[in-house]
Order: sequence, then C-alpha cells, then structure tokens
Amino acid sequence: MAIIRDDEDQINSANPPPKSQPEKPNPPSASSPPNRNRNPFSFWFYFTLTVSLLTLLFVFISSLTSQDPKTWFLSLPTSLRAHYSKGRIIKAQINPYQSPVEVFTYLQGPKTSESLLIVHGLGCSSFTFRKIVDHIASKGVFAVAIDLPGSGFSDKAVVEEGEKPGGVLGRFLDVYDEIREKGLFWGFDNLVEHGYIPYEENIKVRVSTRKSFRPLELGSEEVGRVLGQVIDSLGLAPLHLVFHDSALLLGAKWVLENAGSLRSLTLVDTMPRGVALPLWAFEMPLVREVVLRFDFMFRMLINSCCSKSIDGSNIEAHRSLLTSSNGRQAIVGMGKKLNYSFDLAEWANSGTVKSVPIQVLWSSSWSKEWNEEGRQVAEAIPQAKFVTHSGGLWSQDDASNDEVAGNIVSFVASLPKTVRQAEEPPQLPEHIQKMFEEANNNDDQHQHDHDGHSHPDGHAHAHSHASYNMDAYGFGHGWGS
Repeated sequence: MAIIRDDEDQINSANPPPKSQPEKPNPPSASSPPNRNRNPFSFWFYFTLTVSLLTLLFVFISSLTSQDPKTWFLSLPTSLRAHYSKGRIIKAQINPYQSPVEVFTYLQGPKTSESLLIVHGLGCSSFTFRKIVDHIASKGVFAVAIDLPGSGFSDKAVVEEGEKPGGVLGRFLDVYDEIREKGLFWGFDNLVEHGYIPYEENIKVRVSTRKSFRPLELGSEEVGRVLGQVIDSLGLAPLHLVFHDSALLLGAKWVLENAGSLRSLTLVDTMPRGVALPLWAFEMPLVREVVLRFDFMFRMLINSCCSKSIDGSNIEAHRSLLTSSNGRQAIVGMGKKLNYSFDLAEWANSGTVKSVPIQVLWSSSWSKEWNEEGRQVAEAIPQAKFVTHSGGLWSQDDASNDEVAGNIVSFVASLPKTVRQAEEPPQLPEHIQKMFEEANNNDDQHQHDHDGHSHPDGHAHAHSHASYNMDAYGFGHGWGS
C-alpha cells in the first residue's frame, strides 16, 4: 500500500521533468572526407595511361631480347628470303687491321654487256631496287644493286676484343653477355626457377678478353673502299653508276678519285645536304621502339617523308631489315658521319667529274620545296641531263619504278657502247713456268742421250720412257707407264 505524502508532491511540482528535445546531429569530424561527386572518366583516363605505359615498357624490354641469326632469318617475309637466295656475298676489307665484312649484292643480266651499279641511300637496301634491277637487266644491261655495310643483308657490326674487367663488374658483364646471347626472358626464367642466373654453368672457359659487337658506322672513306672492292670483284669497270638519296654524300669522294672508271653517273633524288628518312625517329628512346615495332607507325613515317604509294610487303621488308641486329644503330651512326657541308657545284665542276656524263632524275610531284631543290641541283651541275619522274623520293618503292628504270636505260643506251677487252687466259706463276721449262729440257736431253743406244750383245733395245706429269701447282703425279 502506497502512501502519498504532501511534501513529495510539492517537490515534484517544483522540479518538473525536462521536456524531450530533438537530437542534434553530430558535427562532422575533421578526419572524415567530404562527400564529393566523382568524375567517372577519371578511372578510364588513369587506366588507359597505365596500360599505355606498360605496353611501352614491354616493347622496350622486348627490344633488348636478341635473336640468333637463324631464327631471325626464318622470321623474315618470304619475299626477303627469296631475294637473299638470288644474291651473292662478297668479302670487303674496310680497314687493314679488321676482319673483312660480308657485302650482299643482287645482280641480273648478261655480263658481256654494259655494267651498271646501284648504290642506295641510308635506310634502303638492294631489296627495294630489285624491280629496277630486273627491268634494266631485261633490256640487256648487267645490273647490280649493293647492300652497303650496315644495311640489308650485309654485315652490320664488327667484332672487337678488349680486356675483360675483373671483380664484380666482370661478373656482371658475363651475365650481360649470357642474357644477350640467350635472351632476356632466359634470365627471368632461371631467376624464377632457380633463384639465380646460372651463367657459370654455361661458360666453361673464361678468358681475359671480352668480345663485343660494334655497329658499323662508315664514312665516305670506308664506303669508297667497299665500292672499289665490289667493282673489282665483279669486274664491272668501266661501269655506269647510280646514286640514290644520301648515296651521293657517301660515294662522291670515290667518284672524284675514280672518274676514269665511269661511263656515266645517274643521281636519283639525291640529297646534297641530308637524308630523306628522318634519322631522329630511330635514335630517340621509346619513339624508335614504337616506330619499328608497329607497321602502321612505320608506314606513316615513310609516307610522310619518302614514298607516295609504298605497299605493305615493302613496309614489312624495310622494318624487318632495320630491326635486325645493329641495323638501326648502323644507319644512325652513318648518318652522323655524312658530310653535310658538301659543295655540289665544286664537286661537279672539278676536272675529273666534269668529263663524266651525268643524268639527274628528280621527282616532280612531291612538293614545291623539292622542286626548288631540283632546280638548285640542276644549276650546280649545268652539264647534267635533267629528267623528272612522277614518283616520290623513294621512287623504287612506288609504282613509278618502271619509269625510273626506263630513264636509266635510255640514258645508258644514248652513250657510246663500252669496248671491253677480251679476258686473257690465266697465266701460270713464274716459278711453276720455270719448272715446266726445266722438265722439258731434261726430257729432251735424256731422249738425245739414249737415241741409238745398244747393248754389248749388239742388239738394239727400244726403251719406253715414262713422262713426268705435273699438275697446275707444280707437283708431279709420279711416273706412269
């Protein structure tokens, strides 16, 4: 039973319970991020950027992986392999203290007719001139296209030996050589599988010297030696010479010194002050990998500076040859050695070159600037015959290659025919000829002493003497009955 007291009622009435108030939200703390509307395109921007960078990194790493020559050759387009099978390798000594290099030549036509040699510019090869060579050969001219060292199927590097450093640096170089030989991913596979690169198991003999490959970077002096040796090896002199693009800067010195061996000279869109192909695109990191890795990028480059209508097979062939071992480095190095201060007028009006019939074949549809360049070349060589064609700067890759070949053949045919001396039969060496003479004299004397010889019994005996047979090297094969 509850008892209500008057004093509690008074206390409760004096202190009524507080009224309920709405709860106030807690103020946001300083650590919580503000609620912002996010842009949905930012994700795709960063995603695309990341994928692009990874792709470029993969392309760069893949370029460090070297292929052995056999694998590289089998990966070439069929047209390139067919072109190689029709060629001929010639050894050329660039420097007396270095091993000779292999120079690839593509030759067609009868050897007893006029001889013509085509020298390409930087970035090209004999493959791009194969149709022009075939067309010229079909007109009865012995035509040859050369791959300059550093280009095409010719050697692109020389082997150098140097002292191998010891210690940690020497071991690092050993690992680097193994990776270059077997490929970058060989090293990754061994790192994943074994935890180390087993280079010591693969190199059984350690020597104090280290071999390295240096890209061939030839100047006008070295190119002149190569041209001279190719001409002598093939017996082309006297010959008709064709220079294309930057080949004029590479071969002008040889022409100046050997003008007497020339029947004519044809300059096809020559560059007196540069190279049609922008070499910077093959020198800058990442840019060179992208240009040489993707056909459409390489096609854009060629179409913008060299050719008007190059087809896909030629694009692939150009790119395959440039991406071969040291191919890119060789043309960049040779481009740096070109004589960009070459004075065309002084060269053309020199005493020896002035007597050589010259034809200038020039593109008339490339650009106004190029037409102006042709006008300046014609003024510098006033004695030259100036002819235009409808192709690009690399007309050998355009549909106008037959037009260019026809102009070359017409120019050669307009000149007096070359009178070639009949080849003399090979002469025996002097010491071998002397041995033949002594042997014949001995046989005559021996026969004279025995003529009419009789035995003491009075019967004459006929002696059958054997002749001493001598081969071409002066060694006898013995006595025969």
